[in-house]
Parts: sequence; structure tokens; C-alpha cells
Amino acid sequence: MPRTARRSLRSLTPVRTVAVLAAAGLLLTGCTAAGKAGGSDSAESADDSAVKVGLVYSRTGLLADYGKQYRDGFMAGLDYATKGTRKAGGHPIEVTEQDDAGDPGKAVSAAKNLIGKGYKVLAGTTDSGVALQMAPLAAQNKVLYICGPAATDAVTGINDYTFRSGRQSYQDILTAGTMLGDAKGKKVTVLAQDSTFGQANVAAVKAVLGEKGAKVGSVLAPPSATDLTPFARQVKAGGPDLVFVAWAGSTAPALWTALDQQGVLGASKVVTGLAGTASYPVFGAAGSKVSFLAHYFPGAGGDNAVEKAMLDAVKKDGGRPDLFTPDGFTAAQMIVRAIEEGGATDTAAMVKALEGWSFDGVKGQTRVRGEDHALLQPMFVAKLDGKGKTAEPKLLDTEQMDAVAPPVKPAAG
Repeated sequence: MPRTARRSLRSLTPVRTVAVLAAAGLLLTGCTAAGKAGGSDSAESADDSAVKVGLVYSRTGLLADYGKQYRDGFMAGLDYATKGTRKAGGHPIEVTEQDDAGDPGKAVSAAKNLIGKGYKVLAGTTDSGVALQMAPLAAQNKVLYICGPAATDAVTGINDYTFRSGRQSYQDILTAGTMLGDAKGKKVTVLAQDSTFGQANVAAVKAVLGEKGAKVGSVLAPPSATDLTPFARQVKAGGPDLVFVAWAGSTAPALWTALDQQGVLGASKVVTGLAGTASYPVFGAAGSKVSFLAHYFPGAGGDNAVEKAMLDAVKKDGGRPDLFTPDGFTAAQMIVRAIEEGGATDTAAMVKALEGWSFDGVKGQTRVRGEDHALLQPMFVAKLDGKGKTAEPKLLDTEQMDAVAPPVKPAAG
């Protein structure tokens, strides 16, 4: 089994698996995703030689907008990777969509039903909590599982059968760290709400940047607070070199206004995650003064034929490329690779076909790390030009995949 080879490798510092944000794992959202991804639960054909793929994702629920982005990308990626045939290795690919509504119980039920019908490949998962329930199920039943936007670090290296087609939280924070430069002796303040979400962000930044020598502290506001000026003042008084903002909810516009008015944005480097296009108006006039770590935004890939193919295909089908569209596209590329090189029924061979695979992705050169199935990929640094509905991201820097690669997670056992 491929895992055996992994045990002989010299592991790096273990990853402290901290879920930076429940659900998709974004460092900032400030708005609630909504909407539906179209389509019904149906397979495309009934060919006995077909490879059955179950797409289990949030078609409804709070993360439905992200789920639609993923689904649109997946269908575009399937056409791209198969050159429009929807076949791999001579086998038709049947795709059945199942809605988990962001509920782990619904996801597991749907997955068990699909596995019982002979499905060898599962993909999807917008929510980190769902992914952590799906991964053990894949190992128990020896099916290939390719996790989508769910960013919790705990998915990496969880078992032989689980891969990911998106980034993980560690990559987010390493990208933020590049804006700090040499972290040793630098002061980092995490500004967040005093909640599970906020505390998880503090722990994650300490785990990543603290290990690099930064002095990490925090300013935590009660989730119910509406006057955020005192907390902005507290941040400024501490004189940090870097302010890492992790904020969710309806008070986000007030937070950014307070940080701007109290001079925090001019006194320190302020970093947060760039969420989807719906979040851009949240920043108001402060947006142009903030540095953003970015998983993806349309155009981030630069002169990239794969990204262009994705953008063109999604737009042609009436969709709007966004933050998690590449995660679906990449999942389809991986599935086609697994079938072409590993066959239609041998899951172990599919796993082997993916381990160590390097390929041209939407974001640029991408590699599936064999030791723990981390997906090594470029990450981006951006700024927002304009404000409100006219705000658009502009690429400032691209961090290559090895520069923001999480430490290898040691093999279990």
C-alpha cells in the first residue's frame, strides 16, 4: 500500500491541525453565503463500464453559494480533462449530485447510499465538519474521496483514500506570514471575536507564525459588541508589526470603519483573507488599505491556459467564476487522472496514480504530495481597488507552492 513508503520518509514538524474557520475555512467572510446550485440528484447514464462519481456538496444551506461555485468548476473541469467526452480510460464518467446542506449527517447518509450502489469515487464537501465525517467513511469502504473547499488541516494525511482539491488553513496563514517577512521577534496581533471561530484563529496563527519566532497576541471582542472603536484603539496601542484580522458576521463593516478611523490601517500592516466577490463591499473605504491573502480570484492565475479554459466554460454555462470554482475544476482533473492511470475499479491503483502527481492547474503548477496528500499550490497576495460594488481585487504577488507548503504530516502507526 502506498502508505508504507510514506513511513520511511523523514517527516517535518507535525502540523497542528487547527480549523481556522468552520465550514469552508475562510479567514474572513463578513457576509453569509446564499443561493442555490441548480440541477437534480441524477446520474447521466447507466453504462455498466462507467465509473460512478458521487458529488456530495452544499447545494442548499448557508454555504450554497460556495457549493454552486464548486459544482460549476467541477463540470467545467470534467469537460476540460476529458476533452469534452466525459470519458476517462475508455470509461464513461457518471456523476450523481447529492445535497448535504452543510449537515454532516446528511452527507454521510448520502455517501453510504452511493457507496451501496457501487460508487468508487466521492467528491465535494464545502464544510470542514462534513469533510471530517466523510474521510473515515471513505477509508472504511475503500473508495476514493476528494475533498473540496473544506480547509481544515485535519483532512491532510487523515487516511490513504482521502485527497483534497482546495487549499488548507496552514497555507492561508503561511501566505499571511510572507507579508511579515522574517517573523523572528516581530509582534503579531490577532483581532477576532471571542468565540470558537476567533479562538481557533488565534491558535492557528500561534501554531504557524509563533513557531517561526513571532510574538503572537490577541485582541478579542465579544461577539455581541457593536461599538468596536475600543478594540481598534487597543490594537493600535499595542504597536504590532502585523495585525491579522479574522472576523465573521454583520458587524464586519463597522469593524473596518473603526480600524480606519483609529489609524490602525496606517500604523501597521493589516492582513485578512479575501473571500468571494460578495464580500468586497464589506470593507468600504478601508479596502484599499488592507493586504489580502487570497486562495483565488478570477484572473489571479495570470497568463494561464487552464484558468482561461475554466473561466470561459463557466461563463458559457451562465455561471460566475469565484473563490471556490477552481476547487471543483481541480477535483475533476484529479478524478480523470485517477481513472486513466488507475482504472475503473481498483481504488488502490487510483490512489497511487494521484500520489506525487504534478499538473497544470487553474492557479498554476500544482502537486499532490505523496506523503500526506496535501495539495501544494500557489497562493496569492492582493489588494482591493475601488470600494463598494465597484471593488475589484488586484494581484500583488504570487507565492509559489513550495513557499507556502504545510509541513509533512507524519503517517499514522
